[in-house]
Amino acid sequence: MEKQYLRYYSHALNRDMEINVYGHAGHAALYIPCQEGRFFDFENFRMADVCSDWLETGRMIVFSIDTIDAETWTNYSGDPRWRIERYEQWIRFITDELAPFIWEYVSEKHGFPYQEGILAFGCSLGAAHAANLYFRRPDIFDRLLALSGVYTASYGFGSYMDELVYQNSPVDYMANLPEDHPYIDIFNSQRSVICTGLGDWEIPDYVRDLDRILKSKGIHTWVDYWGYDCCHDWDWWYKQVVYFLPYLLNE
Repeated sequence: MEKQYLRYYSHALNRDMEINVYGHAGHAALYIPCQEGRFFDFENFRMADVCSDWLETGRMIVFSIDTIDAETWTNYSGDPRWRIERYEQWIRFITDELAPFIWEYVSEKHGFPYQEGILAFGCSLGAAHAANLYFRRPDIFDRLLALSGVYTASYGFGSYMDELVYQNSPVDYMANLPEDHPYIDIFNSQRSVICTGLGDWEIPDYVRDLDRILKSKGIHTWVDYWGYDCCHDWDWWYKQVVYFLPYLLNE
């Protein structure tokens, strides 16, 4: 498959961000690695191999980026306000800088303007970030694949709460989404998947909390609970990706 390494200077983060791009055409996807993960994890943990059929046939093009979890969500000894401000800078890097770059890049690859959204994709803590991006900005992200995620900012910030933590905690801000909010129609015109197993190291209550909220708002997300043999690990995520991608890519 085609692969390209890029360095992108982020003004929001005031640093270079490294990106690997996999594939040459198709629906754009943003892959967010697991906790404290790096841009090369999509390949090193064999997810690129799992997605190779979609990548090689031009049905999907994946942009794999760095997290800054060590500065934010897992920087437990750091000042929580600084940590969440830094996380918000990372969100702005993605929404204000990277997303327009992705549209331009994919348009050049296609030879015509790319006018679809971006699939937000992640596992474990990467799923938390992906879901946060999707629910905050459905105008940018038109698909979601969130596997074994956590959907409350308390996972990283404990009892600390301010307006920035709130707006990065899906179970909090989605619970207060007005029933007539225009985003609900947008969500229901798109495709989103949230999945968890019930086995070792999974915490399905994180998913159940968000599931109840989405149902109460009439938001049609495919929330899937796999069995007690399904644990929090790569072998299961590979199977889930192969299972859900055809639905997400309208195949």
